[in-house]
Amino acid sequence: MPVPFPENIEWRAENAQIPYREALVTMEERNAAISEGDAKEQIWLLEHPPVYTAGTSADGAELLDPRFEVVDAGRGGRYTYHGPGQRIGYLMLDLKTRGRDVRCFVHSLEGWIIATLDDVGVECWRSEGRIGIWTRDIDGREAKIGAIGVRVRRWITMHGFSVNIAPDLSHFAGIVPCGIGEFDVTSLAKLGLDLAPSAFDEALKNRAGDFLAALEGKACSLP
Repeated sequence: MPVPFPENIEWRAENAQIPYREALVTMEERNAAISEGDAKEQIWLLEHPPVYTAGTSADGAELLDPRFEVVDAGRGGRYTYHGPGQRIGYLMLDLKTRGRDVRCFVHSLEGWIIATLDDVGVECWRSEGRIGIWTRDIDGREAKIGAIGVRVRRWITMHGFSVNIAPDLSHFAGIVPCGIGEFDVTSLAKLGLDLAPSAFDEALKNRAGDFLAALEGKACSLP
């Protein structure tokens, strides 16, 4: 049975699109407030208008067609696309109480998304040497269905993950997604699964307690 979601963490799910720059400011403010003991930890689910975001390892040669605004995100990783039909999860969690282990955090985060997607009918996995969440596309080849990118400041996490529910996949052609050009990007819709964002949020919350318990116990099962 899944571990219940803890009451001391705020779960926030948005229906409206939030501009990326606005979300960055909100995350920065929440990070500082948590660090000062003035706010609860938070898991924030939302959607952005179309935008390309640049991580700290972004290579300008991988920005192929900047048809949308490009924003420096401050997170790890390279170029990523966010837009309608994609569910974004931002996590503001205190790692000071969870072992101060960023690798464990990322591994546990990947496991949470993989378990959630399995619950809604899509088998996914990690692929060694390729960051993100991977599945089998309609042509039988591996394809990316979710991205991971985090930042830790004051031992409080920011940013998190994105999962492709039903975005316009042609928008990914403006970049080399996360620097991996030899594999396609896919979505639940492309795989034939019609899932509302609210249903995906519910599936995420059902598994969130397990994710947080893994962090608390450092049960990361790291290779």
